[in-house]
Formats: sequence, structure tokens, C-alpha cells
Amino acid sequence: MAGASFSSLLIFFLLVVPVLCRQSKHLIDSFSFSFPLTAVAVARTRRNFSSSAFSASLTAMGAGHSASKAAEKTPLKYSTVALTVSLPVGTPPQAQEMVLDTGSQLSWVKCHQKLSPRPPTTTFDPSLSSSFSAVPCNHPVCKPQVPDYTIPTSCDNNRLCHYSYFYADGTLAEGNLVSERLVFPGISQITPSLVLGCATSTTDDKGILGLNLGRLSFPSQAKLSKFSYCVPARTAAASVLAGPSPTGSFVLGANPNSAAFRYLSLLTFPQSQTKPNLDPLAYTIPMRGIRIGAKMLDIPPSAFIPDAGGSGQTMIDSGSELTYLVDEAYSKVKEEVVRLAGPKMKKGYSYSNGEVDMCFDQKNAAAVGRLIGGMAFEFGNGVEISVPSDRVLAEVESGIHCLAVGMSSMLGAASNIMGNFHQQNVWVEFDLENHRVGLGKADCSRS
Repeated sequence: MAGASFSSLLIFFLLVVPVLCRQSKHLIDSFSFSFPLTAVAVARTRRNFSSSAFSASLTAMGAGHSASKAAEKTPLKYSTVALTVSLPVGTPPQAQEMVLDTGSQLSWVKCHQKLSPRPPTTTFDPSLSSSFSAVPCNHPVCKPQVPDYTIPTSCDNNRLCHYSYFYADGTLAEGNLVSERLVFPGISQITPSLVLGCATSTTDDKGILGLNLGRLSFPSQAKLSKFSYCVPARTAAASVLAGPSPTGSFVLGANPNSAAFRYLSLLTFPQSQTKPNLDPLAYTIPMRGIRIGAKMLDIPPSAFIPDAGGSGQTMIDSGSELTYLVDEAYSKVKEEVVRLAGPKMKKGYSYSNGEVDMCFDQKNAAAVGRLIGGMAFEFGNGVEISVPSDRVLAEVESGIHCLAVGMSSMLGAASNIMGNFHQQNVWVEFDLENHRVGLGKADCSRS
């Protein structure tokens, strides 16, 4: 996670008006939800790095099943940090804004504190849900004996399972572990009971939808075979400061566009294989190289292959906004950018505690994009993510644009992290059943 953030992005508030789109012969009908939304610009205060590799440095301390393979589609949009969806939690459902995070395991919602005289309408009120129950201290999940769930827990004064989750940027989510369902209105679609965090003390205004490979992640508990998302392209030269941005999609279940996807087999690691810099629960993909313009950079292959300590792992992370590279790769990218556009670089400027330092004044942004000429991240099996020249720079604060690539070492990480900035106009499908990730070009605002 990085500490500082873009000065202003768009948050989209979801109007829950589900529309039944399609059915199939599954025991539980396949369907698609479409949600209209509105957009409001607000200041960004949240993290932009959320990978579990770094969340091993998440200090978590205690203070205290048949699933559908149905296709569930909800809108996806930019929030102050990343990508958020509004999901119907509880019975009857209460719409909860949650950040999509393929880099973490625990899902949590912001819960209503009874002491608050007028709680925000966006918080979850457990007293209104008939399917809500608190997890007691003697529940097996409160004292897990498995290595993939790294959040220590303890008993509170009411003998309920308490957790405290501290992110590296200072974000805090503290409360109780609970059991709850997602209930989609208008159809008979209900998830199994899920273990979630009910945060009564948090520095954030949205929950997290934990989507990694851990046993308590949302896909694992809901027994999903697949999920996917499509990140819409930002407006006005990669800035979301200029006005409303298009809507993308988040799909639970089979994606009707998957015939056009190209797939990468996930690299898997035994969970018993403990390495200081390895996250065995991340979606690890085989990166082969990086192009700037037509030039393949001379990056040693070892930069993209996990070594004996796990350094060099390449993961795809919806909860990270920017892309971060290990030093061997970052130095080669910077060398080429300096060669192409060095005279226009903003001298002495770096963003977000020095993690990003290839920055330019807004007046030079368009010309710099043309000089750089686009980027491409090459993976195995001939798959690549191409970034056009008008989207290589991100507006990090008013009047300043930076190459949307940072140094992972400055985060305290030793991994390559593909952030959602470089996933614009790309379907990203996580095919859990077949242990692979699919990528497909798209106009995500029309998906």
C-alpha cells in the first residue's frame, strides 16, 4: 500500500435497480445484474497498494455451501483509491460500497455503532438483518490453525471474536468477525453464510471485498468458479479530475465475453512453502518483459521470476492503483523514459514518498506521451497488456502527471504489482476452477 494518493478522483454511488438479463440451465439460474449509477468527485484519502504480499506486513493484532456458478454483474467504478462495487449485504439487503481487492483475504463492511445518534446511511446495521450473527470466541475461525489466514484474533469482553486490521498506510479496520449473507433482490440468489469483518472502528468510509486465493476470501467462501471485472478508461488524458468517468463491470460467474479472452496459467506455490517475500495467495502471473514504444527493455528475466526468497513475484492486483516494479525492472524503465523525455521531466519532484519519480508538468503531458509512445507488459503465452501513449501518464495531483509506475522497494515490497491503472479497457477474469487468468481487450464503458 502506498500512503499518499491522487488529490481527487471519482466516486460513483450505486442505485440498486437490478435487471435480470439472462438465464441458463444451472440449478441456480445464471443471470446478470445491471446497476445504474451517478458520479461525484471527492478527495482521495485511501491506500493504493493492497497486495497480500505487502499485507504480510499488515500488522494485525487481536483486541478482542453450495455456491452458485451464476453470472452476477454489478457496476464497477473509481473510488478515492481503487474500484468499488455496491453489494447487497444482509436480510433484507443493505447496499454496501466495497473496494475490490484481489490482494487481500478478509472482506469487511463498515458497521453502525449503536452509540452514534445518527449513523451514516451507508453503514451496515446488523440489527436490521435476520441473517446476521456474531462469531463467538470458541468458533474454529476465531483461532485458525492454517497458514493462509494471517489475522490474529482474540476475545472481547462479550466473548465474541475480535480483530484489528492495520494497513501499511495507516488505514484501520477494527471490529468483530461475523456471519452474514449476500442476498440479491428480485431473484432467489443467496450466498452461503460468509465470515466477514464488521468494522465499528475504521479510518475508511468503504468496506473491502477480499478476493485473493485464501480460504476465507469472498470467492472461496461463496464457492465461485469465476469472477471478472472490466476497468473503464479514464477521461481527459488519464485524469478523473475532469468529470464523470464511464462505468465498468464486475461479474460473478461465467463471463459472456470469455471466448475472446487469452489465458495465463497461474503460478502456484505450496502454502507450506514459507518465503519472506512470497505471497502464495496472490494471483501470480508469468511476466516476460516490458516494451516502451517499439523497444523491448533489457530487463533480466530474474526480475520477473520468484527467487529463493520469493522476490520477483508478479501479481495482478485490483486494489493497487499504480503498477510497481522491482528495482531491476524499474531502473530500466526509468532509463528509457529519461532518454526519450528527460528534458521535460519535473526536476526534484517525486510523488507518494518517493515511490514515483518520473513526473511532468501538465503542459508537457501530451507531448511526453507522444515521446514515450506507449507501453506494453508482456506475459507468457503471447499475452500482453498494451497501454496507449495517451494513457502512460496519470495525474497524481493538480497540474502534475507521472508515469504510472513506481518502485516496489519503496513500499517495502519485493514484488511486481500490476495495478488497475494499467488494466483499463481490459477484461480480467479469474478462472478459479482452471487456475488461470484471462485477459481480453474491451471498451469497458460498454461492457
